[in-house]
Amino acid sequence: MRRYGKHTDEDDIRQRPNRKGTRPRTTIRPKHEDAVEGMVLTVDRGRLTCLVEDRTVMAMKARELGRKAAVVGDRVSLVGDLSGEKDTLARIVRIGERESLLRRTADDDDPYERVVVANADQLAIVTALADPEPRPRLIDRCLVAAYDGGLEPFLVMTKSDLAPPEQLLELYGDLDIPYVVVNREELYDGGAADRVRTFLDGRVTAFVGHSGVGKTTLVNALVPEEKRRITGHVNAVTGRGRHTTTSALALPLEAAEGWVIDTPGVRSFGLHHVDPARVIHAFPDLEPGTENCPRACSHDEPECALDAWVAEGHADPARLFSLRRLLATRERHEGD
Repeated sequence: MRRYGKHTDEDDIRQRPNRKGTRPRTTIRPKHEDAVEGMVLTVDRGRLTCLVEDRTVMAMKARELGRKAAVVGDRVSLVGDLSGEKDTLARIVRIGERESLLRRTADDDDPYERVVVANADQLAIVTALADPEPRPRLIDRCLVAAYDGGLEPFLVMTKSDLAPPEQLLELYGDLDIPYVVVNREELYDGGAADRVRTFLDGRVTAFVGHSGVGKTTLVNALVPEEKRRITGHVNAVTGRGRHTTTSALALPLEAAEGWVIDTPGVRSFGLHHVDPARVIHAFPDLEPGTENCPRACSHDEPECALDAWVAEGHADPARLFSLRRLLATRERHEGD
């Protein structure tokens, strides 16, 4: 049976309400001109602890950001309750352009890229000289990730009281990588922290290393307890609060002259995401020699122009060997 007459008006027809809301959909995003700048200190299950001026603020990502995630070190714009008081929550509405990006994959066959840290100036690769034994392949992989992401690497060799550093240094001498050597006693009396701190002043430094190498002990020495309180109830160094060991944490150095980003101990460092063509940028003495390389040259093949470049005396052969060792590390397991 017809419920309406032959000549109906649209206003006469009853419409069902939209259960998802009555607001029209739009692609226009709010500008949030009143947003305040901040820095992400740590991420824990969808909640981000951010530094806003001199206080920490708990925040969540705004829906309009879509699938784009903020990570430790990101410079972000926030709106909402920025008081930092308990049980308050702000929103991150913008993520600033990143100057550098440390990334890794679970292994070389894993296409899923994990962003570890954003906007770090340098990467401190912490390795023990003994107990546990050094893992040069893992160090190589960290170096490749640093070069690819725009970070300057340096080595921190711990436990020199158990083994000398010369053998490990010989592997990296031709790469001209800065380094510092410390022992267990110096980690507690402050001498190690003072030497490492000379690399950190005024810079943002991410620390990576295998479990057991003394990385967290070193971070404890670098960042006094009163500075760690800036992260509030989330603290990776002391283990208090809700923070888990799967998250990185940014900590301020004394006098706010720099930042240390402590990352969880790594078991592997996959390089599926790395474009080998970008690694050559870390070898400015070799880069001009690639002009005559074939297209998409891996720099480790018979047609590579670098062989002739080095043979003509333009660069040290040891530097070419080091480059190819780093490029090949993507094809070798880090436990080799």
